[in-house]
Amino acid sequence: MSTIKSFTDLDAWKQGHKLVLAIYKHTKIFPKEEIFGLTSQMRRAAVSITSNIAEGFSRYSYAEKKQFYAMSLGSLTEIQNQLLIAKDVEYISKNIFDELAAQTVIVSKLLNGLLKKTKSMIHNS
Repeated sequence: MSTIKSFTDLDAWKQGHKLVLAIYKHTKIFPKEEIFGLTSQMRRAAVSITSNIAEGFSRYSYAEKKQFYAMSLGSLTEIQNQLLIAKDVEYISKNIFDELAAQTVIVSKLLNGLLKKTKSMIHNS
C-alpha cells in the first residue's frame, strides 16, 4: 500500500473527480435555459464533492477533517437528487443516469469509509 501524500492520492477524490468530469460532459447537452439552473447546480455540487475532500485532507484535526468529508457526502447526495430530476425531465437517458448513479454509489462508499476511518481516529486520540 502506497503512502498518501496528497488529496489526489485518496480513492474517494479520484472517483469523485471521475464523477465531476462525467457531470461536466453530460450537462453540456442540457438546454441553454438550464445554464443558470440545473446545469450550474449539478456542476457546483459535483465540484464541491472533491473540493471538500481536498480541504478536509489539509486540515490537522480529525474533527475538522470529518466535517469536510461529511459536507462532501452532502454534496454527493445533492448530485443523486439532481440526477433523478435530470432523468425525469429527460435531459439524460436512463443509460446515462444508470452510469452516473453507479459512480455516485462508488464515491459514496469511499466517502463513508473515509468518514468511518476519520471518526475512529477521533475516538482513538
